[in-house]
Amino acid sequence: MSNDEKKDAAAAKLEIDDEPDDWDKRIFSTGCSDENMKLTDCYYERKDWRVCKKEMEVFRECWKRHGNDARTGSKDA
Repeated sequence: MSNDEKKDAAAAKLEIDDEPDDWDKRIFSTGCSDENMKLTDCYYERKDWRVCKKEMEVFRECWKRHGNDARTGSKDA
């Protein structure tokens, strides 16, 4: 298989592989996928969780609002 054929095969696989994986399915099931995305984007851009306090609080409120504390066994500290 030539390099061009390998690249074409890899590109075709990427186009087909747009189904949500297990991680995505778990995040979507929480009801807070948008908030999670904003929080992870904030961290990715700034590389400092302390700068993302607002996004963390919005995610935390969504998490509680959807009753996800029971599913993880997490407790308020």
